[in-house]
Amino acid sequence: MPGSAQISYMGPWPKDVGIIALELYFPSHFVDQAELEQYDGVAAGKYTVGLGQARMGFCSDREDINSLCLTVVQRLMERNGLSYDSIGRLEVGTETIIDKSKSVKTVIMQLFEDSGNTDVEGIDTTNACYGGTAALFNAVNWVESSSWDGRFALVVAGDIAVYATGSARPTGGAGAVAMLVGPNAPLAFERGLRGTHMQHAYDFYKPDLMSEYPVVDGKLSIECYLSALDRCYSVYRNKIHTQWQREGSDQRFSLEDFGFLVFHSPYCKLVQKSVARLMLNDFLNHPNPNTETGPFTGLDAFRDVKPEETYFDRDVEKAFMKASADLFERKTKTSLLISNQNGNMYTPSVYGCLASVIAEHSPSQLAGQRIGVFSYGSGFAASLYSLKVTQDHTPGSALDKLVSSLSDLGVRLDSRKKVAPAVFSDSMKLREDTHHLASYVPRGSVDDLFPGTWYLTRVDEKHRREYSRRPLDDDLPAEPELVCLGAAAQHIPSPVKKMPRIPATTTAPEASS
Repeated sequence: MPGSAQISYMGPWPKDVGIIALELYFPSHFVDQAELEQYDGVAAGKYTVGLGQARMGFCSDREDINSLCLTVVQRLMERNGLSYDSIGRLEVGTETIIDKSKSVKTVIMQLFEDSGNTDVEGIDTTNACYGGTAALFNAVNWVESSSWDGRFALVVAGDIAVYATGSARPTGGAGAVAMLVGPNAPLAFERGLRGTHMQHAYDFYKPDLMSEYPVVDGKLSIECYLSALDRCYSVYRNKIHTQWQREGSDQRFSLEDFGFLVFHSPYCKLVQKSVARLMLNDFLNHPNPNTETGPFTGLDAFRDVKPEETYFDRDVEKAFMKASADLFERKTKTSLLISNQNGNMYTPSVYGCLASVIAEHSPSQLAGQRIGVFSYGSGFAASLYSLKVTQDHTPGSALDKLVSSLSDLGVRLDSRKKVAPAVFSDSMKLREDTHHLASYVPRGSVDDLFPGTWYLTRVDEKHRREYSRRPLDDDLPAEPELVCLGAAAQHIPSPVKKMPRIPATTTAPEASS
């Protein structure tokens, strides 16, 4: 029964708590950034080279934050053969607010109704692009706490990133990520290794509650991002040094101790600059760096620079981007698949980068690696933490299943429909004109959505939203609507070939490390 747990769950601190399964959703439409450059009348390469972006996914008026999260949750549950009564906590991180009171989490609970499971803790968390990470931390903390009842936690991060016409518009995107959290995970949080920095700034914010568009101070936003990265890395490095000293080691931590590095990615070029920024930190923190040979060759002239004075120093940036080029290629470049092809997803952005690393490597290449994760949200809040990948990469292992579940990312990206910039612009105008309208019936095509996608069918006169789902098989009728009117909504799962179910017990072989 929901809420029940075997006595064995109430024993010692759960081991290797982290991400067991991960699912990613992005829209079925995209606009080509090179074509958008021509349409916007800007210099060739401004978006593709200057920002490092190739394509940008976007939603029609058929999709909102609720539908995105419904889609990614049901997809994760179906693909992993999970029962809804195996979930004890559901956290949502988003900054795409369509209601000032009702949470996205409560909408997702409609998927749980057939199971009878209403004993599900958690709620929405909002702070720009950091909300998904805060939700993930909450889920991990719950599993490691006295409140845990032996069931899994489910974390959802989703957003629709749209900007008014202008220089910021090509940094948009959309998508959602769902992560299953529990013990014996293939991606385990390293306990105590988390550096956080919180500070007040108006770099990016959304004061107009009737608009989807933010107010952005681009230069300040970059400064806040890089300063937060400096602070978080310093705290993380001090904490891991303390751990190593307790273990009797005087080893000095550097970027080489990360197998992979993933970052929140507003645009890909900022991620490349972030790797260079961390190398600058390593260089300045080293008591006696070798500037004759090795990665710091030729950097002696920068020995006395002050980090807080270098955020827009082109000489420093150029020198350390060159010095860190190999590091970027080996540890970060593969993380930018989703960011480059779909754009900025806000809260799911850094987890889309994590999914890209997993999709682009084999289980044996990932096994035993430490993955550094930097999450940033404007306003501002940031954390740098690390995940340790299990050593077990045998066929059928938890890591093998995780890699297999994300191996189709490239195929899914290539299956999207490209639309002309003018069509994209019209779609943005439609969203702008109909945002928060009551008595509204969406006009976008349902046929172009991916199979299994939830979509908005109408908004009634009281702003209550109704949804249907495209069938997984085109020969099947659409699923009955989920009607958010207070009464129980009927939900009939689509026929789907189930993977072996991950049971609620945390000692299952597929969840072991």
